Amino acid sequence: MLIVTGATGHLGSLIVNRLLERVPAGRIAVSVRDVSKAADLAERGVRVRTGDFTEPDGLKHAFEGAERILVVSAAIRGDGASAANRAAIDAAREAGAQRILYTSHQAASPLSLFPPQRVHAATEEHLERQGIPYTALRNGFYASTLGSYVTAALETGTLAVPQDGPVSWTAHEDLAEAAALALTEDGALEGVTPPLTAPRTLDFADVAGILTRITGRTVTRVVMDDDEWISAAVAGGMPRPAAEFFLTMFSASRKGEFNATSPTLEATIGHPAKTVHEVLEAALRSR
Repeated sequence: MLIVTGATGHLGSLIVNRLLERVPAGRIAVSVRDVSKAADLAERGVRVRTGDFTEPDGLKHAFEGAERILVVSAAIRGDGASAANRAAIDAAREAGAQRILYTSHQAASPLSLFPPQRVHAATEEHLERQGIPYTALRNGFYASTLGSYVTAALETGTLAVPQDGPVSWTAHEDLAEAAALALTEDGALEGVTPPLTAPRTLDFADVAGILTRITGRTVTRVVMDDDEWISAAVAGGMPRPAAEFFLTMFSASRKGEFNATSPTLEATIGHPAKTVHEVLEAALRSR
């Protein structure tokens, strides 16, 4: 049984869809917090069980019969994220999984300025200590993140954000395909992977140029002072803790934490990775 956690999230659902293209539905199981949101998967023959990383006692049933388990990192901010990821990995080991996979990040480091990378680093260390085969999928920065900045940029003609640096923006679809391959093929990706990224890094000035080319409307990159950006974000309705959290992404990028690429993703999936231009073009078409 191939088990995917968090299958109702965007990445998790894409991974399950990729798996359904490769193996019979009867070999796939998902663990979700709300089984009603995975009703479509149950109708397709996928085993659906309740599983919540913050309630580890229930994971034994969710992971029953596991051959390989993909732990999609917990969508939690703060100290609870590491504990949740560890609980899922422990439950996977106790369920007898022969391989545990985890969606990490190419910038995972205990010294990162971006808190999720410290969580990923700690989770990778815990995963390695289990003494069984594992894969830490060091995914590139999700290109879908750019969507939260596009609306304002198109409304105002300015992409006004703090100073940044190059980022390995990578499409969920390509990362989902790599994860499905790692789950189904022996030797596809093992241990801590090289960065799973598109071949280019781009900063927000590059993104502004892409938006200009796609829309035909000039979008200008404007660098905001950190405090000024936080104040503007809060005035626009973002809670201050959230604004301060997102600022750490910019701090990490200008330090160069996300300025890394590797041919591994394209070599694994066997075709070119989606570009930021393609991702944004698709996002704008669906608006």
